[in-house]
Amino acid sequence: MTNVEAKLREELAAATAAENALDMLAAAFTRLEQEYVMAWKSTPARDVDARERLWQAVQVIGRVETHLRASAANRKLTERQLAEIARLGDRRRFFGTV
Repeated sequence: MTNVEAKLREELAAATAAENALDMLAAAFTRLEQEYVMAWKSTPARDVDARERLWQAVQVIGRVETHLRASAANRKLTERQLAEIARLGDRRRFFGTV
């Protein structure tokens, strides 16, 4: 196994883990965001700090979800790259160029 192939396998494992995490956390992200928005709406007018912290919490949830989605999206590309490496390796062995 080459260094490139090993790196791709690590990326594939990370992408798969991100996809699994997304599956488990999707409902939690939605619920947390709804709870934070409801709490934000019910804060007193003078409690600017609380509203700011709630806004930041909603932003963090979005960033974490976006990061996990991007990592999971890399899975398909990585699988294709590994398949291409395997295909080229088989062809090289078949034609005696290895």
